[in-house]
Amino acid sequence: MTVPLILSTWSFGQRGNEAAWPGLARGGHSIDAVERVCQVLEADQEVDSVGFGGLPDSNGHVSLDGCIMLAPNRCGSVCNVRRFMHPVSIARQVMEQTHHVMLSGDGADAFAQAQGFMPADLLAADAQDAYHRWLKERGTVDQSRDKGYSAPRPIDRGASRGQPNDGARAGRLFFHPAPEPPPGRSRDDESKWKGHDTIGVLCIDAHGVLAGACSTSGMPFKLPGRVGDSPIIGHGLYVDPEHGAAVATGTGELIMGVCGSFLAVELMRAGQEPLEAARSVLQRIIDNYDVKPEHQVALIAMRPDGQFASAALRSGYKSSVRGNQRNEVVEPDAVMLR
Repeated sequence: MTVPLILSTWSFGQRGNEAAWPGLARGGHSIDAVERVCQVLEADQEVDSVGFGGLPDSNGHVSLDGCIMLAPNRCGSVCNVRRFMHPVSIARQVMEQTHHVMLSGDGADAFAQAQGFMPADLLAADAQDAYHRWLKERGTVDQSRDKGYSAPRPIDRGASRGQPNDGARAGRLFFHPAPEPPPGRSRDDESKWKGHDTIGVLCIDAHGVLAGACSTSGMPFKLPGRVGDSPIIGHGLYVDPEHGAAVATGTGELIMGVCGSFLAVELMRAGQEPLEAARSVLQRIIDNYDVKPEHQVALIAMRPDGQFASAALRSGYKSSVRGNQRNEVVEPDAVMLR
């Protein structure tokens, strides 16, 4: 496959892909591209599960998690960030400036401030409105259905409104529309997974270097302090430069129990193709959990030669692909449960 290439989870990932592509196409590095994708979507208030637009916890506070990775010995992570908008950028500084892998809570915020990141108000107006509606209902959040907790999710609807606040280039972003969905399927199928839709990114650059990143605001109205799979190396993201990379999105507790991304890469190390590896991880989840109708998990797996595939527990998941000859939103290669 011709490189470079960017893969992102969900159709709104196309916004980030388009922002990162020019630099990558000019010979830039994959680590810069995955960070850029996340910066754009973290600052986009229409995306209700990442960054500024993310839905708060049950106390009304937004907390952010993220990680970035090049190899087992080159990775960084932060979780429960409360005062800064770009957890993946902070995680990159953890990777590059410290001997640690993961910082959390007040310590992560203090580190970000020491590194020169600008504090930001993380609670967008729509997310605050959604929180007040949830307080009145006080019901269990059914993430399998669009219950109107926030504005419709941004599925290929023009330019991003996000303005990164820590040195990333701001501006309007334009991209090609997604192809029409198959007969009988709505383009808005993804909206039933609102709250599950972590942004995960994998990239291979013209130098053949793999990188990955993952960013989230976590489960909507979660218990304060809850951390899912997204910032945990080997759960939400894993990159092995010799054997491949994988990133996961969906119900974090299911992914964590099987070390989902690490497992996918280990299966590729053992000889499985990316699609077979992604399916095997999902089957491991099915075999070990009582999978509920509101549960969704999806994975993207990529080999160092650029071959990739995606698979999901249920329909409604899409991936965004950007390459020399491709700029599109695609259905998963496999759906395990119908």
